[in-house]
Amino acid sequence: MIRLLLADDEAMIRAGVRAILATDPTLAVVAEAGDGREAVDLAISHHPDVALLDIRMPRLDGLGAAAEIRRAAPGTAVVMLTTFGEDDYIAKAIDVGASGFLLKSGDPRELIAGVHAVAGGAAYLSPKVAQRVITQLAAGRVSRGAAARDRVEALTEREREVLALLGAGLSNAEIARRLHIVEGTVKAYVSAILARLDVRNRVQAAIIAHEAGLVA
Repeated sequence: MIRLLLADDEAMIRAGVRAILATDPTLAVVAEAGDGREAVDLAISHHPDVALLDIRMPRLDGLGAAAEIRRAAPGTAVVMLTTFGEDDYIAKAIDVGASGFLLKSGDPRELIAGVHAVAGGAAYLSPKVAQRVITQLAAGRVSRGAAARDRVEALTEREREVLALLGAGLSNAEIARRLHIVEGTVKAYVSAILARLDVRNRVQAAIIAHEAGLVA
């Protein structure tokens, strides 16, 4: 069972998202918040596997809540859920440690897939968001590629293999199967990679993998 925290200041939106999640028997909403501050408090007290956070909320917005949750409850992965697809929101969400970014206007199946992916240790961006990120990477690849390659050089050969698969969007379990190692070892490699690259989460590491040319 994947335990979820749902935070949105609109009760009807929360009800709609909760109804979609309820179609999957492996998902359970264990707490709901109407603002970012309440979301942080509930994350600390309930320790959910995944927190679904709206971007714009009173008292503390979703980006601020995401940053606090990642610090206070590092075992809780964060997915931003919003109606806004602007590039600055995407960049800020990644920067504060979010592992997923979904648009409320997206296919409900994306919500289910995104929650499972993030809970499994992978990153997940809705197709529209992913296209924006890819466009940004392509536009700046020449200038950022050399710096990314320098950072990747600090990794061992095995760590670079794991980073490449992480950048391709594979979960820990999928990486373990691909490299014929146990999932616990993959988690250890991922932790080491994040520390060596000095990044907060898998999304930031995946961006470096693309910029360094590790992912086609």
